[in-house]
Amino acid sequence: MKFSKNSQKLKGDASSRIFYRKKIKKKSSIIIYSKKNKKTNLLNYDSVNKILLKNKILAPMLLSKNYSKNFIEIEDFGNQTILKLFNKKKINKIKIYKEIIILLNKLQSIRQKRVKNFNNKIYTIPIYTSKILQKEANLFSEWYIKKKLNKSEQKEFKKSFNKIIQKLIKKIQQKNDTFVHRDFHISNLMMVKNKIGIIDSQDALLGNKAYDLASLIDDVRFKTNRKLKNEIFDFYLTTQKLINKKSFKNDFNIISVLRNLKIIGIFTRLAVRDNKKSYLRLIPYAWSLIKLRSENDYNFKDLNNLLKVLNYNK
Repeated sequence: MKFSKNSQKLKGDASSRIFYRKKIKKKSSIIIYSKKNKKTNLLNYDSVNKILLKNKILAPMLLSKNYSKNFIEIEDFGNQTILKLFNKKKINKIKIYKEIIILLNKLQSIRQKRVKNFNNKIYTIPIYTSKILQKEANLFSEWYIKKKLNKSEQKEFKKSFNKIIQKLIKKIQQKNDTFVHRDFHISNLMMVKNKIGIIDSQDALLGNKAYDLASLIDDVRFKTNRKLKNEIFDFYLTTQKLINKKSFKNDFNIISVLRNLKIIGIFTRLAVRDNKKSYLRLIPYAWSLIKLRSENDYNFKDLNNLLKVLNYNK
């Protein structure tokens, strides 16, 4: 797809979307082109952004659309992600993380579930069901183990893995009643005129309160030490007066492990299917995050025993 000479193609992400920056004089905007999964990437994306904006959360506004030609034009938030900010020296990370937690609280206070999309139909935020969690975790056994085990071993592994994941999901204690961005990490948080804006919200669901915090703290794209992770987690708890800390920590650990298993599966798929091999370098840290959350938690005894066959610690 080609746009006018005023448009410059931008670096892509893990999705099938193509991004362009359109510049006319001093004004700029972002064009998102998506032929594959366009309902999610265009229609649902704008619908979720509308909900965020109605709740006074900074998200890109829709400027124009041409759904039949597979693109929308949205507000340009620039290039300064929190990830880029953190890669600079002399940045007070915990101060910014605390600001992000305040933003997360605003996100989690959203009660609106429905909005009219730009095709004049009602969009309802789906529920993050156990079935979806299971399907996501199974990406690990569908893609990652192919290069680790032979075909007969794969079949046995998948059967055991499926049962263990089912049991883990049943141990999650909190309700699916909270707005979940689903990719709430510092690559999707932007500094916009000294405020933090949110992008990439098209996959939002109503789910567990621990999910977005796990995405933020156990972010596979940005390494943080255990001390900083604990500081962010503890600060979040100070903002939650009614939370059951034991139940929340239980869910946080399970969700973090499930999420990073999913990520290993997705990154392997990107390398094998889409030839995006750069994502493979992030897999070792995903393993270390799984180990961090599972090694001293009895919930993961069966999972850790199963994963030993993959020699993932080596």
